[in-house]
Amino acid sequence: MTTIEQRRGLLLRILPPGLYAGRASKLIERSALAYSRMWLVFVSGVFEPLFYLVAFQIGFGKLVSEVAGPDGRPMSYVAFVAPALLASSAMNGAVFDSTFNVFFKFRYAKTYDAMLATPIGPLDIAIGEISWAVLRGGIYGVAFFGVMLAMGLVTSWWAVLLVPVAVLVAFAFAAIGMACATFLRSPSQFDYIQLAVMPMFLFSTTFYPLSVYPPPLQVVVECFPLYHGVQLMRELATGALHPGMLGHLAYLLALAVVGVWAAARRLTHLLLR
Repeated sequence: MTTIEQRRGLLLRILPPGLYAGRASKLIERSALAYSRMWLVFVSGVFEPLFYLVAFQIGFGKLVSEVAGPDGRPMSYVAFVAPALLASSAMNGAVFDSTFNVFFKFRYAKTYDAMLATPIGPLDIAIGEISWAVLRGGIYGVAFFGVMLAMGLVTSWWAVLLVPVAVLVAFAFAAIGMACATFLRSPSQFDYIQLAVMPMFLFSTTFYPLSVYPPPLQVVVECFPLYHGVQLMRELATGALHPGMLGHLAYLLALAVVGVWAAARRLTHLLLR
């Protein structure tokens, strides 16, 4: 018996009956089949951060030649921005699937109600949908990392860890995004999602270092989940390793765990009440 099967069996024994059936992979399979007919929608999320990167390479990057990197040494502005755009790409891919798609399946298509008539529980649904969103965010991260390699923006061997970190960023945002989607009651409320995502994209040190903010605002920025992903990726991309990186990892992992728990709890309450 493999380790995964042992863990699945342990969950089946510990969790309440009907909550988890060990069939989360079926939701991933369903999503893959659904997107096989609209793959252009799936890959479209790669291009937005890519266009940003190209714009900085041939446009704004010509005006700002160098900035201070995580270790204080000067680096090109494009190399400074690229890891942040990679984190943003993973975030965007995960958030789209874990919010809009989940909302539509839950509120209108009633897909999850139908699933509960089969040997699938709310925790299966939460894990399956979050896993698919993580997969999408991870694919965006891999594609963007390939562009960084092609443009010569990878300068450290530690940069190979950018893809696993992109998966972690996608995991954190997918989990918390799905939990938030269960509270939405109409499509107009997706403005709240954008109201949270867009400021994070713009102000999580994506385009300029934390030092440009006044001290009170620095504290606010440091609370953004994307900030921790950006800092972690930027430090790995430049090889500027330090113990504080463990704090970024812990923040993202804690957010992912809380998101999975909250999403499963909300689905259990809404679908089994």
